Amino acid sequence: MRTGRPTNTHRSDFGRRLHQARLAAGFSQSQMAGSLGISQPAYAAWERENVALRPEQLATLCEILKVKIEQLFEDSPPARSSGPVGKARRIFEKVSQLPHRQQQRILATVEDMVFAQEAKA
Repeated sequence: MRTGRPTNTHRSDFGRRLHQARLAAGFSQSQMAGSLGISQPAYAAWERENVALRPEQLATLCEILKVKIEQLFEDSPPARSSGPVGKARRIFEKVSQLPHRQQQRILATVEDMVFAQEAKA
């Protein structure tokens, strides 16, 4: 779900890659800003303008987004991992930390919902 107003400016190459990595990880700009200890408008500038980031900021970005620094600077296709991405991956990672019985109940519910959606299609 997209919120906010669209930008009127073209993103820099770095900004475009950062934006794509953030979306793939399932984070909003506000969530990223909070994790980085900066304001949302400051983070938005990172995605929209040419900015000079400190090495520790780049390292934190990569850690949060779970990407290699090269992905933010090079035009190479992102490595595809198996399994869910973004918000779904974060939720399933939390589920995997629960006791086995609770995991089974959650997965059964999700499976039922997926089957119901497939039946509608």
